[in-house]
Amino acid sequence: MKTADVLVIGAGPGGYVCAIRLAQLGKKVVLVEKDKVGGVCLNVGCIPSKALIHGAGIAHKARHAEAVGIMAPELSVDWSKTVAWKNAVVGGLTRGVSALLKANGVETLHGAARFTGPKEAFIEGANLKETVQFEHAVVLTGSRPVSLPGFEFDGSCILGATEALALSEPPESMAVIGGGVIGLELGTIFAKLGSKITVVEFMDQLLPGLEPDAVAPISRSLQKLGAQIHLRSKALRWFGKDGSTELTVQTPEGELTLETDCILLSVGRRPNSDGLGLEAAGVELDEKGFIRVNEQMRSSAANIYAAGDVAGPPYLAHKASREALLAAAAIAGRPVEPRGPIPWAVYTDPEAAGVGETEVQARGRGADVLIGKFPFAANGRAQTLREPDGFVKLVADRNDGRLLGATLVGPDASDLIGELALALRMKATLEDLANTVHPHPSLSEAIMEAAEAALGHAIHMLPARR
Repeated sequence: MKTADVLVIGAGPGGYVCAIRLAQLGKKVVLVEKDKVGGVCLNVGCIPSKALIHGAGIAHKARHAEAVGIMAPELSVDWSKTVAWKNAVVGGLTRGVSALLKANGVETLHGAARFTGPKEAFIEGANLKETVQFEHAVVLTGSRPVSLPGFEFDGSCILGATEALALSEPPESMAVIGGGVIGLELGTIFAKLGSKITVVEFMDQLLPGLEPDAVAPISRSLQKLGAQIHLRSKALRWFGKDGSTELTVQTPEGELTLETDCILLSVGRRPNSDGLGLEAAGVELDEKGFIRVNEQMRSSAANIYAAGDVAGPPYLAHKASREALLAAAAIAGRPVEPRGPIPWAVYTDPEAAGVGETEVQARGRGADVLIGKFPFAANGRAQTLREPDGFVKLVADRNDGRLLGATLVGPDASDLIGELALALRMKATLEDLANTVHPHPSLSEAIMEAAEAALGHAIHMLPARR
């Protein structure tokens, strides 16, 4: 039997961060992970997908660089080597996380954890059977993809993101069921490599939940890559045929039959809260299986906390890390700040990112808002990158100019959103953003100019008609 001040279950971007911070705060920590440290994000999600997005992007840009005098008629892609490089990146980062845990004195057990009481859990792995007694526990077990009836994952015809990221060769064709973040990111990868991509989305737009003006540049880009997009459509059935897959889709125009090499299914996720013995610990779940927590990430059991996907959406690694730090602070008796706004990013082409309220959300609650919008087409750096699509859109309170939110679509949106997340946290105003000197030429100048546009004096765009 082992004893610990804190038992942390799950070693993803929430779990290992939580364990390290607790150790830094003087706690004896036991971390349990049934698979690989780093979790889904590091091993089969965020990191490998961004590596392959980068690889496919290099090939695509090289093949379309004639306008700047760069010809690559003999360009070839050895995708198996790209995948091997991706695996090497992931392996290096995973070893790095293990080294950080060890250096901070965190004991890591490899196995599955199950609560047997409010202060005890049983850990079982391939070569491990161990009981751990603890004072506090933090559950950071993440989530997993859901399937559709009749479309269960088989790793061959019906793929999840994990299998798609491991393909040694791009398929000649791929149907993507679900036009959300994961489906479009992975679909973009293979479209850039020459795969014929068909996206089937049940809702009336891609990336449901985003404002239509943010989705439009991404939709146009996919269509330029040759992707076929079916909105308000539903996958009905499929079957294997002569080494390929036949998919029947109900569209607004009637049934459509697609022949494709494989189907990528990306229609949502569910929390990994089952099989943990949470009832034995007195931990309550909501109707969707998420662990109920308060602002300190404390569950219904006073000594047990939860964070990340298992505590509710959005399913974002940085959200899990932030909540994990809040839980660690609460356990250590430190002040717990509000979680703060969580930025999001979509790594399509162009990228999209946002933080805080959208215009629709702000107006929906009755706010009187100022809107500043600046196109990347008027940004010199975006033009030199040959990536002029998209814009920066700022939403501010008309009364005091305070920033309420931002949406970006365009090159490096995932990096640019950090400035606006800080601005939102610091309660910055449009004047603050407009008066901050940005380097020239840079993409970040578009943020400054969007603030100036909201104030009515943008320099590099035509004034609005009066």
